[in-house]
Amino acid sequence: MTRLSDYLLPTEKQPPADAEAISHKLMVRAGLIRQMGAGMWSWLPAGWRVHQRVVAIVREEMDAIGAQELLMPVLQPAELWRKTGRLEIEELFKLNDRKGSELVLALTHEEAVTFHIAQIVRSYRDLPLIVYHFQVKERDEARPRAGVLRTREFIMKDSYTFDRDRAGLDERYELHVDAYDRIMQRTGLRFYRVESDVGVMGGVGAHEYMAPCAAGEDDIVLGNDGYAANVEVAQSAPGVEKVGEGYTRDGEPLTLEPAIEIGNIFKLGTRYSEALGANYLDEQGKENPIWMGSYGIGPARIVAAAVEQFADEHGISWPRSLAPFAVHLVALGKPGTPERDAADALYEDLLQGGVEVLYDDRDAGPGEKFADAELLGCPLRLTVGRRSLESGEIEVQLRRGRKDGPALPLGGEPAALLRAVDELWQSLP
Repeated sequence: MTRLSDYLLPTEKQPPADAEAISHKLMVRAGLIRQMGAGMWSWLPAGWRVHQRVVAIVREEMDAIGAQELLMPVLQPAELWRKTGRLEIEELFKLNDRKGSELVLALTHEEAVTFHIAQIVRSYRDLPLIVYHFQVKERDEARPRAGVLRTREFIMKDSYTFDRDRAGLDERYELHVDAYDRIMQRTGLRFYRVESDVGVMGGVGAHEYMAPCAAGEDDIVLGNDGYAANVEVAQSAPGVEKVGEGYTRDGEPLTLEPAIEIGNIFKLGTRYSEALGANYLDEQGKENPIWMGSYGIGPARIVAAAVEQFADEHGISWPRSLAPFAVHLVALGKPGTPERDAADALYEDLLQGGVEVLYDDRDAGPGEKFADAELLGCPLRLTVGRRSLESGEIEVQLRRGRKDGPALPLGGEPAALLRAVDELWQSLP
């Protein structure tokens, strides 16, 4: 039951004083998130619904390529990170337990997964393998900023592939490219898959998934022929030259655009398997290191990118795949009036029909209710008031563009109403 009179949705008229990014301002104002400390954010019910929409899409696409879901701990022995040479990463939280044992709070899970695979995989018959999880990451971020875009604690999906050789890794990598492309398309985001540097992850190749928006901390360069790369890679690419403040490629100007990194994929090769002893025996009984890939995606960053890309001056405008609710139903009229009774009946019909609806039944004025509906940004707003009783129609607003939608019949056959709502929903971006 999602009556706004009982729902935890603390909307605000003003954004936080330190907020600069649109997503930071609007996600706080819309009651989706709340800050606990620098880089530490809580997801409130409506915000968590959006986050979990992303998780569901990612999970479906991971399962579709044969990945198996598991869960690995955040708290890990420091020795694994020492063996891979990553213990001294500045952003890695380090601590000691009461016995003095060295531990870390993981910011990624290559060490953990390789540790397990080294114990489990023995033969070429055990390969290939894809595993993944959704897990909290901890990062000693020097400069947390922009709401949930750069935090000290966040949830990521990591998947890992294990193969006999480079050819197998390339196959599993392409599976992830296809899956990630589908994920991004399903979220409704505008995105680019760009060549990137392997960085501290190491390995033999990498790509980033970037969502263009003004709040982006990274710059990508784009060419008319479909070329896309982050600036670091572009600078060392053949034919690319820096000209003034911009870049050219084979003489053609490249467009520079800020973007948010929402996912990354790496061909790790044998960097971690050699360090942690993850080997397999081939058909001849010869021991070989396992070839690995690592693939991350940040649900919170996808949420923030969607806010950035689709917001207008009135608030958020969710794509329907991510919206916390399909329908925001607004009742105009006090309890006990015919118009409130009609709104209550409509709410029940929508619930019974399986429509995810947020019902604004609060004792508040129309202006406040409409402002909160536009701020939250559900794709469809249905309004029932005195005018509805007079006309026999439910007023409809499409949030994207704030356009009036086709009116729906009030008080008719529920099945016909639900069909009309579904047809309208399916037509939305």
